Parts: sequence; structure tokens; C-alpha cells
Amino acid sequence: MFQNRKLLIATKHSKERVIAPLVEQALGVTCFVTTKFDTDTLGTFSGEVPRKEDALSTLRNKCLLVMEKNGCELGIANEGSFGAHPSVFFAAADDELLIFIDLRNDIEIVVREISMNTNFKALSTSNEAELKAFAHDVKFPSHGLIMKPAENDYSKIIKGISTWDDLKHHFKEFLAEFGSAYLETDMRANFNPTRMQVIEKATTKLIQAIQSKCPNCQSPGFVVTEALSGLPCSWCHAPTNSTLSHKYTCKKCDFTNEHYFPHQKTEEDPTYCDFCNP
Repeated sequence: MFQNRKLLIATKHSKERVIAPLVEQALGVTCFVTTKFDTDTLGTFSGEVPRKEDALSTLRNKCLLVMEKNGCELGIANEGSFGAHPSVFFAAADDELLIFIDLRNDIEIVVREISMNTNFKALSTSNEAELKAFAHDVKFPSHGLIMKPAENDYSKIIKGISTWDDLKHHFKEFLAEFGSAYLETDMRANFNPTRMQVIEKATTKLIQAIQSKCPNCQSPGFVVTEALSGLPCSWCHAPTNSTLSHKYTCKKCDFTNEHYFPHQKTEEDPTYCDFCNP
């Protein structure tokens, strides 16, 4: 279905470095990037261009717009979000979405990878010692930094700071002009190797989803659409909130299949039972 076709990777931040080798080997496609559409017009991490829609809508629009500009039927795009982890309190998280679109065969596959492997942080300071400590903490200079007058002040913004000389120069500049500087990690993939690792992991997940075919119609993207609870307690055998099965659904023909005990457990520890351990 994909062999010898051209696949467009919608990025301006060098994500093809990790996406292209994996996808080309797995699907037999030839990947390319383009400069015909600036994906930053849909939103930037530094905040001066706010994202107008949710992450998934932005991701889909990004992929389709870049494909349209290049007359391409096959594309991959990525959209990342950074903030608090959805279930681990006080932990920062990198939430990556990847989309695969095949217009010729009417296929859209989306995967998500949430990782605590991130250096996402920010600091407002007028102290050079604090600046240096923060920079070391966020893996500078292998990971870039952004400098602004304040968190929501975009009157002056320096991106992609990646040398100590540049960091010190801009910091002195900001101290003289604003009295302090707001530092944040540059989360663009080409300035953030840690994020690039998460994107690589998400790409592997996307390939697995593409290669998972519906048993009924053989369409790609036969993936988990719902986790169903009810794993029985090993003591009282009552259903718990733990996952009993995964439901797979085909977007093409609506065929469904239920896979029991996806975590290789047929019973749950009583610790997690509402009856044995209320």
C-alpha cells in the first residue's frame, strides 16, 4: 500500500532526523520535507503565536495544509504540548501527538506518547548565579534556551540560545533594558534532543499502529480505542477498576475485537479492590 511512495514530513524543526529513517525502513516510502508552508503560523511554543485550536485539530490541519501545498497524498505531522503530567502530580510532561494521513486510501492514524522525560522549565531572574544553575539544570548548551522580558511579554524574544557566550551576552542586554530576564527551555525539536527522543518513541508507536491490520478488511490502523475495566480481585473475585480488556476498532469497516488481559494479568492484587481494601 505504501511501497515506493513519497511521504511528506510536515516540520521545520528537523524532526525528519528521527522520523524518516524509521518510517522509510518500515513502510518502504521515501520521505521529504518542504519549506512551502510555515508550520509556526499555527502556533509556537514560545507563545508569540498562540495555538488557536486544540492540539489534535492543529496537528490535522498542519498535516493537511502542508500536503496540499506540495500536492502530496501521504504525510506525517507532529504536535507537542508541555505542562503538568495528567496523572503524576507535580511532574512535568511532554505530550506528543503524531498523525499519519493517506489521502489516496482515506486513512488517518493518530498516536500519543506522554513522557516525563523532559527538561521543560522556566525561570525569571536578575542573578547570574541563578541563571547558570538553571542552565546547567536544563542541560544547556546541548538543549537551547529562550529569553524574554517576562513570561507573557513578547516585545523582545531571543530563541535558540545555545552557547554560553550568547547566553551571557543576551542576559546582560536584558538586565540593562528590563532589569531581569525570563528564561525558558526551547522546546523546538531541533534545539531539544530530549524531546527528539520522545518523538522517536512516538514514531515507533505510529509504525506499529500502521502495521496493525484489521482482521476483517485488512485496513491499517487497527488499534486500541477503549480500555475496559473489570479485572477480578484475586481474593473476592469482584471486578476492580483495573483493565480487563482492550477494545480494538477498525475506522474503515467498524469491525471490533476485544483482547482480554492485555497486561498479562488474569487477576488483580486485593490492594486495588474496593471491597477488600475500601
